[in-house]
Amino acid sequence: MYYLTYRPKTIEEIDNSIPREIIKKILSAKSLPHAFLFVGQKGTGKTSTARIFAKSVNCLKRAPSSVEPCNSCANCKSIDHSSFPDVVEMDAASNRGINEVKNLIKESSFLPIAGTYRVFIIDEAHMITNDGFNALLKTLEEPPATVIFILATTNAEKIPKTIASRCISVVFGKAKKNEIIHMLDRIVKSEKLHIDTKILDLIASHSDNSFRDGAKLLEELVIQKKLEYDQVQSYIGVRSKDNLLQILSIKPLSASLEWISEFSQTGGSFKNLIEELLSQLHMQLLSKHDIDKIENINLSLFEITMLMKLLNEAYINLRNTPIESIPLEIAVVEFYNKKVSK
Repeated sequence: MYYLTYRPKTIEEIDNSIPREIIKKILSAKSLPHAFLFVGQKGTGKTSTARIFAKSVNCLKRAPSSVEPCNSCANCKSIDHSSFPDVVEMDAASNRGINEVKNLIKESSFLPIAGTYRVFIIDEAHMITNDGFNALLKTLEEPPATVIFILATTNAEKIPKTIASRCISVVFGKAKKNEIIHMLDRIVKSEKLHIDTKILDLIASHSDNSFRDGAKLLEELVIQKKLEYDQVQSYIGVRSKDNLLQILSIKPLSASLEWISEFSQTGGSFKNLIEELLSQLHMQLLSKHDIDKIENINLSLFEITMLMKLLNEAYINLRNTPIESIPLEIAVVEFYNKKVSK
């Protein structure tokens, strides 16, 4: 799996730029915090960064002036293979009770066996029970000097304030398009693939702001040998994304509904289509205000904002519709009705 094979192994390889710079500064400081809270949606690099952090603080050959793990010493290799005794990973989704947390606390009382620090990485930390958090609180307040806790979560609001206040918070924002392209380019070069940059741009646009999803989509396309731009468009479910906006701007309702019908019959993804339409409309909105100037379509500012609202509602309604095309069809009909009544 690409997303596993090409996980970042150094600080510089962390694709999420803001956390990367924060971690650099923390590792460059004279003393290290004893507890961290890594917050962000799935696939933004929280666990990978935690492992790199664990390598950096336990590396046997790390240069004094560098924060980078060497990735060649016994400790770095063991951490990469999840066999290092001083790095303990726990999935709180399946180990959330007070007994599991008490066992973790007991583990933290032991001195490091092979490294400088014992690093405890708790994934999905928000799943820990209230009793479990209460048991962990004392250890977070007065941890052993050789222990570092890294709590990773996709749901920061479920972390008790008493716990969060004792951690250094590092926010992993949604993966930006250029960061996903950077990650994809790294994979393409390592795999010695020949893929047009336009295709990487298209993959990044449909990766749900997730490095993991971007790597998985690239791998699916490689496995199925769909590496031409038209093939990628077809696979993702984006067909003539600009055409519908052009039809909406100058042609009657019947033409738009016919386009949607053809899109549905050819197996298009309405989720991806609406995402792409909203992205295009967002760019049009900015262009109307002289930001990021692009070629304008024949829609007024009122029509652009109205369409954005209707398409956003359609996107939300996709979750519960029995027929996938219905939310978009309703949005389009309402758009024409409001244009007429304006």
